[in-house]
Amino acid sequence: MSQWKLICPLEDIPRLGSRIVRPEKGGDIALFRTADDSVFALHDKCPHKGGPLSQGLVHGRKVTCPLHSWNINLEDGHAVAPDVGSCSKFDVKVEAGQVYLSV
Repeated sequence: MSQWKLICPLEDIPRLGSRIVRPEKGGDIALFRTADDSVFALHDKCPHKGGPLSQGLVHGRKVTCPLHSWNINLEDGHAVAPDVGSCSKFDVKVEAGQVYLSV
């Protein structure tokens, strides 16, 4: 059973951008907001060389890593073929304009 932690208002995440959450353990989590206001949460490390996904370009339901242009699917954290690998995905929800992360 998960617990939900209030992170921020939806407006604090730029559309087609990201915001970083820094938990005490486990590394940074990047929250991504798409053009249709969907929000996704991934570990902020590209599976290729550990690039900061939070600094990448959000397009559709993907983010492009700023280091080597790998595309990562925001829905599951998997690299888009022909690349292989994945980063951890976290459950996130938006209710009444507020973003919550599962802890």
